[in-house]
Amino acid sequence: MERLQKILAQAGVASRRKCEELILAGLVEVNGETVTTLGVKADPATDVITVKGKPIRGEQKLYLMMNKPKGVITSASDPQGRKIVSDFLPGIKERVYPVGRLDYDTEGLLILTNDGEFANLLTHPSHHVPKTYLATVKGVPHGTALEKLQKGIKLEDGMTQPAEVEYQDVDPEKKQATIMITIYEGRNRQVRRMFDAINHPVSRLKRIRFGELGLMNLQRGKYRHLTPKEVQELRDMAVKTHKVQK
Repeated sequence: MERLQKILAQAGVASRRKCEELILAGLVEVNGETVTTLGVKADPATDVITVKGKPIRGEQKLYLMMNKPKGVITSASDPQGRKIVSDFLPGIKERVYPVGRLDYDTEGLLILTNDGEFANLLTHPSHHVPKTYLATVKGVPHGTALEKLQKGIKLEDGMTQPAEVEYQDVDPEKKQATIMITIYEGRNRQVRRMFDAINHPVSRLKRIRFGELGLMNLQRGKYRHLTPKEVQELRDMAVKTHKVQK
């Protein structure tokens, strides 16, 4: 017997937190009975579990890495008709969803999976998995400005955790600089807001690393399957950083 939200996540319905929302919304049934409270347990081998009237089924677990282009949204659909990440996944029949998000104007490394437990492990706030970006910013930040990011800077939703930052390139003619920054949180548009806070807005943002997983030479708009070793390394890092923070 397993908790219902765990069963749903393992079946690739959504992340565990999203599955909890589906349960609370009364969209999940077990043997014909609607479940609206968390903590209910079921046996996926013997119980009939449906979501929005459709029975769940075991799916092959997929773990993908994509080099997301700018101008693509990380959603299942878009009412405005913009491109979505699934448009770039030819041959993938299973429903996969992003592990965390990259906003419309941000490009680079995006992990996608149908393994809700894996997604939850990497994105849960208690698991401080590092994510590294190249941020091209307007102007050239002084060392004292970058020190604010290194120590943690106050945003409207609270202080950030200390970040790792270093100069990568300075272009005096264009009056801009490229900074490599590693953060250990996953707040909405966090890197952009951090640079806004030191008055050096981001003009281009690219994620190049998620944990130990690097973008390497994966072409823009392309994807590849993660190796079992890469998946395990990501799991291990999430567990390790969780223990370190305790």
